Amino acid sequence: MPRDLMGERNAVAEGADVVGVDEVGRGPLAGPVVAGAVVLHPDRPVAGLRDSKALSAARREELAALIRARAVAWAIGRAEVAEIDRINILRAALVAMRRAVEQLPVRLRVAYVDGNIPPALACPTVAVVAGDDLVPAISAASIIAKVARDAEMTDAAKRYPGYGFDEHKGYATAGHLCALRRLGPCPLHRKTFAPVLAQAAPAGLGTLA
Repeated sequence: MPRDLMGERNAVAEGADVVGVDEVGRGPLAGPVVAGAVVLHPDRPVAGLRDSKALSAARREELAALIRARAVAWAIGRAEVAEIDRINILRAALVAMRRAVEQLPVRLRVAYVDGNIPPALACPTVAVVAGDDLVPAISAASIIAKVARDAEMTDAAKRYPGYGFDEHKGYATAGHLCALRRLGPCPLHRKTFAPVLAQAAPAGLGTLA
């Protein structure tokens, strides 16, 4: 069952068989949803772990490199735009988290998952409200997922110029909405999201498939 561990850090299990799981990219109008899964090494801690949204881009990059170097194991999972449009963003996020965990080459005792709805995993799961700021392994998962997705959206800006994906990473900023009105949706846009749907003129619907 979901648990709110605010103020209960000692209730969180630790060890080389405990994974933290988190996703990024539920809110954007474009791009995949990406999840991270990290098993931290008890003897190789990474200082400064916290919710990726509370860190600067430079600090996230630094921490992501340390996490990848020191963790027992880590993995990235994803769900593509077509999946998001087909099954909805919540289910796609759960799929991405499950895919990340399934890539880990270690036997897991428990998974701590950010939020209140955990994915279906082979190991016991604990959903932790605000876990990305409470559980170090979840923070680590949040960081590597955010760095991976941001890099992908920065690259997407070269393939789809004019939208500013390198700046807003697909989120519904004023600049993104302006570009969406001016250019219409591109293949990276989630066509079931209302702001995208509103700009999908009949003549341009074919570009969204």
